[in-house]
This record gives sequence, structure tokens and C-alpha cells, in this order.
Amino acid sequence: MDYRKIAQEIIQNVGGKENISSVMHCATRLRLTLKDTSKINEEKVTDIEAVKGVFMNKGQYQIILGSGTVNLVYDEVIKITGDEKNEPEEEKPEGNMLNRFIKMLSDIFVPIIPAIVAGGLLMGINNVLTAQGLFVAGKSLIELYPGIKDLASMINLFSNAAFTFLPVLIGFSATKKFGGNPYLGAALGMIMVHPDLLNAYSYGTGVAIPTWNIFGLSIEAVGYQGTVLPILVMSFILAKLEIKLHKITPSWLDNLTTPLLCILICGFLTFTIVGPVMRGAGNLLTLGITWLYNTLGPIGGAIFGFFYAPICLTGMHHSFIAVETQLIASVAVTGGSFIFITAAMNNVAQGAAVLAVLFSTKDPKQKSICSASGVSALLGITEPAMFGVTLKLKYPFYAAMIGSAVGSAYCAFRHVLAVALGAAGLPGFISVAPASWVDYFIGMAISMITAFAITWVLFRKHAKEEAALETEGEAPIEAEVSEHTEAEEIRNTAAGNVQSIEKASDEAFSSKSMGDGFVVDPEDGRIYAPFDGKVSLVFPTKHAIGLVSDAGTELLIHMGIDTVKLNGEGFDIKVKAEDTVKQGQLLAVMDLDTVRKAGYSPEICCVFTNKKDIAILNTGKLKENTVIASVK
Repeated sequence: MDYRKIAQEIIQNVGGKENISSVMHCATRLRLTLKDTSKINEEKVTDIEAVKGVFMNKGQYQIILGSGTVNLVYDEVIKITGDEKNEPEEEKPEGNMLNRFIKMLSDIFVPIIPAIVAGGLLMGINNVLTAQGLFVAGKSLIELYPGIKDLASMINLFSNAAFTFLPVLIGFSATKKFGGNPYLGAALGMIMVHPDLLNAYSYGTGVAIPTWNIFGLSIEAVGYQGTVLPILVMSFILAKLEIKLHKITPSWLDNLTTPLLCILICGFLTFTIVGPVMRGAGNLLTLGITWLYNTLGPIGGAIFGFFYAPICLTGMHHSFIAVETQLIASVAVTGGSFIFITAAMNNVAQGAAVLAVLFSTKDPKQKSICSASGVSALLGITEPAMFGVTLKLKYPFYAAMIGSAVGSAYCAFRHVLAVALGAAGLPGFISVAPASWVDYFIGMAISMITAFAITWVLFRKHAKEEAALETEGEAPIEAEVSEHTEAEEIRNTAAGNVQSIEKASDEAFSSKSMGDGFVVDPEDGRIYAPFDGKVSLVFPTKHAIGLVSDAGTELLIHMGIDTVKLNGEGFDIKVKAEDTVKQGQLLAVMDLDTVRKAGYSPEICCVFTNKKDIAILNTGKLKENTVIASVK
């Protein structure tokens, strides 16, 4: 594979290197921030070798290349565009408070995941070496071969280092994220796990607890090995304190006193107030989640497994990292992490659904995408599978959700837990205690067979329906004319300036990727029914309504651009799903001032999602209920 050629073709078809503001990449996607997205030739981008799919998200044009390929293509893109392109402009906070919190956790934990994964996989290897009865009844490998005992001891040391000194890793990453000096954050983490302190894993076991007596105040000298919340909170305090001190301290004193005061004040707060409170909160959180999961059993496993894929699409799964890290670090108390198990069931279900499409489709391009993304999902990386195949076809995505639910329910029933982090997929067994390996593989088999079978059946059904439609299209001309020559009249949905959909400011609409239609720059924000029919759906965020006419025309009315982020604020919906509506009936009122003050365009995009023969009859400044289009 010629990675330089791939890079050159990508750059050429996104408008050239002068159109690229920044270049980044994650595990599977090349992320481009472009100056002008209208210059993208998406058809040619998707035809490039190794490209498995594309989509736009949060201002980034993301090209799915797959694990192992993306970093090589990224290197070539950087060589062509220049090193100065690889640092993106500072992002402004987007979304509501929950989304920003999730992104914050992701930004903190994603950089340290390799260290945690390495430790987790080494822990799995140590489990294989020391597990009783895994290969021979009543004996472990080190008992069978005493010569590898020290090797196992060394691997055990390597494996638990990342968890023992977890506050150091988090302190560095979190303080950097909060705008402070990351080395001060690391130093604070070192203080929290200093060997002179009582080890956190010995706390509460009956061992005498050493204390400091300062001005009559008794302070427990206990470490924070394997904890998450205490160092997260203290990193935030440290960064904000440092920023404040930099502002008020004379420059000639700043380098001397600011680090001193930061460590002294934050160290004292750690052991007197924040540390004990957050230690208790962290323990309650992990125990509470474990209790809830164990109490609900298979039902809890099924619910979590079913919704895991949609959660991944929102990015909320990154918020699990902190909880999962705490579950693994406290494995002696919690037993391990069910989150890892659920993720593994979801990943292999996505992979199996994609493989079902691979064995069913006759499209060479689709087969190429499925073969690579399906294997990638089975190994733990699902973005190529979801964005390249299952989401596009929809029914494989639903099949994978069901497969994940069934497999997760079984694992919850059998109390399968991960004792380490690693690749959540087929190789994930190494992160599971050997005694649960059989149940882990059974759970994966259930997930895969369920997802594969449902996808296979639905694919066949879908293919038959398409064949039936094609057969109908071969009916005699007379019948075709008698049934379909009459065009359906569509009226304007809102008063304002009407243009063809190509004029929409959002490329998702202007590219007609969802269908043809028209866009209205509204005068008063009142939206009316363009025909007689019924409401097929009202989005939970109230920014969009789906309609189906009596003649079968499907129309999506999308009110505003990116207004999903308003979470319903500024929208007054007058109808609900399944309501029958008449042409000219008021459907909704959009508060234009609210939308504009939030920084979003109020334009109303009306897209015909199931019609191709569309004629826009009128454009310009029009009143509501004016005849605007005809469809067949």
C-alpha cells in the first residue's frame, strides 16, 4: 500500500494543502480541520484506497482509515503539508455541561491509556503464569516450571506500576488539561504515593495507621495508590491556584514562590480535606456501580450491553474510563470491571454484523470495507465498522445492539469481570481471570452468533424488497403512467426567503447526501405543514420533525443548523408523533432570537428523504403555504 499516494489523494480532494488548517489523528481516523469544507470532493475521497468512510463532526472532516494505517498516512500528510499543520487551533467549549465534562475526562485519560493498557495486558500474562489449575489440575505454571518464578515476579512488578503510581500519570495529564504546569501535577501525584506513607491497599485491613500531629490536628499519613478522584480534584485546584499566583506574584518572585506555595498548599489540602473526602466518594462510586450491576444481574447486563453502541456514538463512553480505572485498581474489593466485558461484547457483535454483510453483499467496494473493518472490530476497534458499514445500513447496527445485549446478559449472569484493561475484543480474554475464560468466550460467541444471524436475515429480506421494487419498475408502461404520472404538490413550510437545498450553509444538506429539497431563511419562526399527512417523528431535542404525506412522500423539516446543541431550548412543538396533520396546520414555533443568540443559523432545511423526482417551482421571498415544489 502506497501511503504517500493515499496522503496526496486525500490532500488533493479536500481542497489542497492550503485549505488545511490542522491535521490530527486518533486510533482509526485522520482528522482534518479545513478552511473551506465546500472544496471537499467526498465521492473521490471515499474512492481512495484504504478509506473506509468519512464524516464531519465538530468542525473536523474525519476520514476512517483503520488502526495501523491511519498513523502511516498521517505521517505522509504531515510531510506534505508541513509540521506546522499538526497543531490545531485552540478549541472553544462546545455543547452542554455534560458534553464538556465528558470531553474533559476523555482529554485527561486518553493520553494515559497506553500505559494502563500495557499494565493491564502484563497483568493478564501474570495471571496466566500464576493461575492454579489452568493447564494442570491444582498447579500453576510457575509451580510446574520453577525457573520462570522470577520472570513472573518481574512481570507482576511491571504490570502494577501504572496502577500503583496512577496519581502521577493522572496528575500530569489533568494539570496540563486544566492549564497548569504538568510537572507540578506529577509532583503532587508522587507525594500522594510516597513510600513513606501507608500503602492505600493496606488501609482498612487492621494495620496501624500512622498520623501527623500538626497544631493539634491529627492527619492520617495514608497513600492514594490506584485512586482517581482525589488527584483529579487536586489537579484542578493546583492548576487554578498556579494561574492565580502567576497573576498576582511579582515576576522576580514568581518562579520561586509559585511552585513552593502550590505544592505546600495543595499537599496540605490533599491529606486534610480533599483526599479523604474523594477517597470515600471514589470507593462509594465503584462499590455502588458494582452493587447495582450485580443486583440487576443479567437484566442490568442486557440493558447496558444494548445501549453501549449508541453511547459510543455520543462519546459518553469516555466518561467510563475514570470509573473503569477505579474498578480495576480496586479489584480486590470490586472483583473487576464489567464495563470492559460489556465493551468486548459490543465490539465483537459489531464485527460479526459486518462479517454478515461481507458474506452477503456482492458489492466489491462494500466487501473491501467489511473485510478490514470487521476484523478490526473483533480486535477491539469499532469506528471503521460502525461509521463505514453498520450505521450506514442501519439494520446491522440494530443487530449488533441486540447481540451485545444478549452476550452481556450472559456474562453478567456468570459474573464475568475483567481484572485488567486491554483490547476489548477477541484478545480481551487475557484481561479476564483464567477461571472465567470459558464464560468469556461463550459470551462472545453468543454476541457474535446473534448479531451475525439477525444481520444475515435482515440483509436477505432487504435484498428481496429491493428486487421486488425493481420488478415493479418493469411493469407495463400503461400501468406506470396510470399510477404515477400525477405529481404531488408541496407548499412552503415557513414565510421567508426560499432557495434550493444547495444553498444551505450545512454541507450535510447542501450536498444532498440526505436528499433533495429546499431551504428557508425564516421571517417569524412559524413552521406549517406543507401537505396533508401524519407526523412520523419529533426529535427529542425538538429541532426536527418528520412528516409523511397521504401519498407517501417523506419530508424532514430541520429547524436551524446545529440547533441540536440547544437541547430543545427555543422550540415550541405543537404536534407529536403519529398525529394526523392538514396542509397549513401550525407544526412548531422556533424562537429566532434564542437561536441567533446561541450563535446558530435559523435556516429551515426541508429534505425529501424518499423521492428523487423533485421540481422546485418557486424561490425567493415567499409566504407560508405558497406552492413551492412538486414530487413524483
